[in-house]
Amino acid sequence: MALLNWVRETGIGLVQINGQSGPGAWCWVGSPPPAGSEVFIGKLPQEMYENTLIPLFQSVGKLYEFRLMMTFSGLNRGFAYAKYSSWQGAKEAIATLNNLEVQEGCTIVVCKSLEKCELSVDGLPTSVNQKGLEAVVLGATEGVLSITLHASPYQKKAKFAVLKYSSHQAAAMAKKTLMEGTGRLCGENVKVGWLKPELKEKLQLCKKRGEHLGSPEQVLLSLKLCNVLDCLNTLCRQQCLGTPRFFTKCVQVKPSGWLQYWCQLVIPAWPLPFSAFLWVQEDVPSTSGHEKAKDAVARLALRKLGESWHRIGAISHLS
Repeated sequence: MALLNWVRETGIGLVQINGQSGPGAWCWVGSPPPAGSEVFIGKLPQEMYENTLIPLFQSVGKLYEFRLMMTFSGLNRGFAYAKYSSWQGAKEAIATLNNLEVQEGCTIVVCKSLEKCELSVDGLPTSVNQKGLEAVVLGATEGVLSITLHASPYQKKAKFAVLKYSSHQAAAMAKKTLMEGTGRLCGENVKVGWLKPELKEKLQLCKKRGEHLGSPEQVLLSLKLCNVLDCLNTLCRQQCLGTPRFFTKCVQVKPSGWLQYWCQLVIPAWPLPFSAFLWVQEDVPSTSGHEKAKDAVARLALRKLGESWHRIGAISHLS
């Protein structure tokens, strides 16, 4: 009742989504606050809600967002996140509110949030492929930036995935969704958790060395999830194919405003160049037309490279 009365008095609407409750961003204009503006709040009494917590954390700085973790029964899970409009607000919250006694004999923890955005998924069946995993993850969660699939570093006959999200909130919601309910990933032994720093370092080291924890085709990230030119550059670097080079030219102009661009892509270690023509509607030749032509020929190259690896994989399997 106290919470409902506070909502009526303040006019702040609370939204509960997938186990996270809060008012979201307060009439914010411009880019989100910089990294380091969020604090983690722990050891909260279960009967404390936003009507008490938000005024308390607003007292030390301007809040951008407040998220209280909830159980499906409606109780808080003992922790929350407060994001301030600047890192100074977060710093003041830690200095002022950490170890504050909010009830008799009950002190809370307030510390810097790690703002993790990457999840690890281990124990996936070996039958899971990139396309199938993307279908499940994109259908169940929001804010996905990238999905990579590898051989599991912990289990011999299993696969391991890294899911990167646009924010800590999106990643936290995805973690809960993929562990529970209809969005749960296939397989009884699948474990979803935060990507450990030491494992992330190992994956980055493998990337620098041009190594893989999986087959070459797994490097072909979904074109829905990343910039196609970035995808091509990553693939060429990891496969030691050399740096891709593009040559573009506007070759035809129609009175109706349609322009035809030609683009050729040369990959040093690939035997033949890739070429494509593209019609673009614009008044005069522009930078965007050349970029669209590059994008088109890069997509063509990725498809051809993928088809080639499929054939090589089939031959290797037969041999």
